[in-house]
Amino acid sequence: MKRVSFDKIRTGGFWKYREDLNREVSIPSVYDRFKETGRIDAVKCLWKEGDENKPHIFWDSDVAKWIESAAYSIALNPDEELEKKIDAIVDDIEKNQTPDGYFNSYYLTVEPGKRFTVRDNHELYCAGHLIEAAIAYYNATGKDRLLKIMMKYVDLIIRIFVEEDSALFSTPGHEEIELALIKLFDCTGDKKYLDLCAHFINTRGTSKKDKEIPSWADQMYYQSDMPVRKFKKARGHSVRAGYLYCGMADLAARTGDTDLLDACERLFDNISKTQMYITGGVGSTAKGEAFAEEYLLPNDLAYSETCASIALAMFARRMSEITPKAKYDDVAELAMYNCVLSGVSLDGKSFFYVNPLEINIRRHDRNERFYDIHHNLLTQRIEVFGCSCCPPNLTRFIASIGDYLYTYDDSTVYVHHYMESEAEFDGVKITQQTRYPNHGEVRITVSGMKGRNLAVRIPGWTDFVSLSGEEIKAGENGYVTLPVTDENQVFDFWFNMDAKLVCANPEVEDDAGKVCVCRGPLVYCAESTLNDGIDLSKVSIESDLKAGLEFDEKMQTYKIILKAYEDMPSDALYRDYDPKAVRGIKLTMLPYFAFANNGESDMKIWMRTKHIGEDETVG
Repeated sequence: MKRVSFDKIRTGGFWKYREDLNREVSIPSVYDRFKETGRIDAVKCLWKEGDENKPHIFWDSDVAKWIESAAYSIALNPDEELEKKIDAIVDDIEKNQTPDGYFNSYYLTVEPGKRFTVRDNHELYCAGHLIEAAIAYYNATGKDRLLKIMMKYVDLIIRIFVEEDSALFSTPGHEEIELALIKLFDCTGDKKYLDLCAHFINTRGTSKKDKEIPSWADQMYYQSDMPVRKFKKARGHSVRAGYLYCGMADLAARTGDTDLLDACERLFDNISKTQMYITGGVGSTAKGEAFAEEYLLPNDLAYSETCASIALAMFARRMSEITPKAKYDDVAELAMYNCVLSGVSLDGKSFFYVNPLEINIRRHDRNERFYDIHHNLLTQRIEVFGCSCCPPNLTRFIASIGDYLYTYDDSTVYVHHYMESEAEFDGVKITQQTRYPNHGEVRITVSGMKGRNLAVRIPGWTDFVSLSGEEIKAGENGYVTLPVTDENQVFDFWFNMDAKLVCANPEVEDDAGKVCVCRGPLVYCAESTLNDGIDLSKVSIESDLKAGLEFDEKMQTYKIILKAYEDMPSDALYRDYDPKAVRGIKLTMLPYFAFANNGESDMKIWMRTKHIGEDETVG
């Protein structure tokens, strides 16, 4: 199965708006913050004890993800000034790479002579992101200096970790290089990169060297307590896990390793069925930024790191590329439209590291219950973090969003997602005309596909789909497969996108007796600032949902207006239950990705319900 690369696709509508904002605001803003905080200049390797902006162990990865973002932007919109900024960074990396190929700005300045001694110090993680950046920049511009730098570095890694086994650890503390090595193999065709990826994945959970861990962690935190093929549940640090699962899926796809693929499917099902928020967020606890117990999905204490949701979408995309099943892209879609987009403000300048599903300001101030990476209170997005992995992860994700749209083989082109777009690849042209995710009409026009099939994903959130006015049903894999009989053929789909109430598995204690409002792929929430400062803990939604829509230009999507009830005040601490002791109100809800853009506010996704007949009065 081949994937249609984002650079073969031009988007419009909802995602074009965000791609433009990403290119014009977010990517420049992240660069400026990284310049101010010393990240960009760290690769000059001039820092000395006593200087400001002491390099950190993960700063190279921040810079690398920014380069990757900028490269993706350049691939679609050539920009000489942006290239100059990247070239200046490459100049510094090239100048400071050691003769044997090593480069890491922290170890070259802060702790020289101690390279490859501490497993958790992100050397291989940073190398992986620099590999991805090098490939992205090479693909966008043809410039191969950074690619050659990283190929030389990987030769050193092969010598140290495979040939000599001389490092003080055997596998990365923070996974990432595994999936990067697969990209390097795809880019160059050199099998040594595939073999190194296999070495790291196959060695994980088997090495005695890797048993040395910090006192605050355990082997499960590192996904190192057992060989990867024995994994049954997602555990430990959620971003590390997600990147590892991506590498496992990539390796399985290129080697035909069915045991490895089976492990990936078990892990995906475990996450999506027992450990994922309705927003597509994962990693429910701040302790270790990790997966917790199955069904333990607290809303106000949700960690739900932006990077973890991006990693989940990446994993889902890879699984879909191997075996197209709607369940994979349903999860990718849920993540991309909700938790991932929540990570960036509507103006493109500020970011969330943590994405809670509920905010109660009074309780928040009293108990300090919401945390960023440094366990500081965070109810509004900020421009840069001490650990600022999420902002450049978001910018690279949005800049390459087209990667999620299509895959194909000799007989079939698969449509995984819906975006206003035009794609051309291998003699095929596909155009989508749609206002998705705001409306359910999608017109797909194809040419150059006569005699092949078009397989279209039926989203799991819809209860009715029509093709040219006739109801259609998905096949076993969640796709409907249609023969293409003409040189130019049009398919008109309509997905029912009525707002609806969704409930959680009863095992999720925090959501018991509550509902969530969803419309299409979007999850909705209520904010007190948009509802006259009302106390959301006293509000119930009318269970007979009748939703009105109000388009918002700033969000580029709809608010939902619905009937709700507010509990009446009382002097008594306890009283007899009276279902009518409420007053009717109008409640405005907005897409979850857009919360916290209207000042500090209470916020809720999961709400109580109540039904009072139309002819009955309320207080």
